[in-house]
Amino acid sequence: MSKFEQIKEHVLGGNPLPRDDALFLVEMSQQGGAEVVLQLAGEVRRARFGNQVRLCSIVPGKLGACPNDCKWCAQSGVSAPNLTESKRTPVSEMLQAAEDAAELGSASIGIVNSGKTPAKRDIDDVIQASGDIYSKMESKIGICASLGELSQQQAEMLTAAKITRYHHNLETSRSFFSTVVSSHTYESKLKTLQVAKDAGFKICSGGLFGMGETWADRIELAETLRDVVKPDIVPLNFLSPIPETPLGELETLPKMEILTIIAIYRLMLPDLDIKVAGGREKTLGSMQNRIFAAGATSCMIGNYLTTAGQRPADDLKMLQELGLKIVNNLINLAQKP
Repeated sequence: MSKFEQIKEHVLGGNPLPRDDALFLVEMSQQGGAEVVLQLAGEVRRARFGNQVRLCSIVPGKLGACPNDCKWCAQSGVSAPNLTESKRTPVSEMLQAAEDAAELGSASIGIVNSGKTPAKRDIDDVIQASGDIYSKMESKIGICASLGELSQQQAEMLTAAKITRYHHNLETSRSFFSTVVSSHTYESKLKTLQVAKDAGFKICSGGLFGMGETWADRIELAETLRDVVKPDIVPLNFLSPIPETPLGELETLPKMEILTIIAIYRLMLPDLDIKVAGGREKTLGSMQNRIFAAGATSCMIGNYLTTAGQRPADDLKMLQELGLKIVNNLINLAQKP
């Protein structure tokens, strides 16, 4: 039995892909075997989740003037000053965004704020928005918050307001992190994720690819997510370089490399919701319909924070043509009683 056949038997047997086997599949992909790797990841996705797909949307609660120095970000007041206008979204507009998202079939609406840590007003606005959304929409859509580093008290206030998920990306491996961020640490990110988990949140945490990291970094991040963070959803974002940011001169990743990243994450994290998020349209273009065959189980629909997304009608048409069923909660067929 060949090495690939051994790996195939291992992952189709319900086991996560080990690090060394992941590196083997990466090398295989780089030597012309990418389609075979994508096909295997697609088999694992179908075995676990069938034709189910989950959608989510986001709305910015506060934009710009961020004290963090993340080199990719247009909202950083340090590495990209004045590139994004500093402003807040009225609570009434957050409610409208939630209604629009539910109409499109989104299972959740994420309220995303710039900033290292949330101020009292940030927390108050999100709590008010959550109350208004639940009051008007009952249980038609879930609410996720992405507000930066949290204290235990802040986390408990948010869960008391019926916010059920917290989003906080690790972004990259511990080894590469300090190359692109110096304003905060990897440990502080892990601490926030643990605070959120202790408060009862479901966790959404993933990374951004195309910043100059190696495949070893990508696999290290997947291991950290799987073995340490243990999130419910893993968003995969792909850098679409923004002029005037420190990473603005980088080239976007090749399309097959992006699809291979999705496939490797599916194989390493077989039971998790793998969500393709930022950069999908600009980096993949006409090949974005292949993200599900490569192993993804969810994607964002609608606009992002500072950039527009693909027209929702085009996304819905794509899903229909692929024969995928939009659901609010993914059912893991391998664990279904």
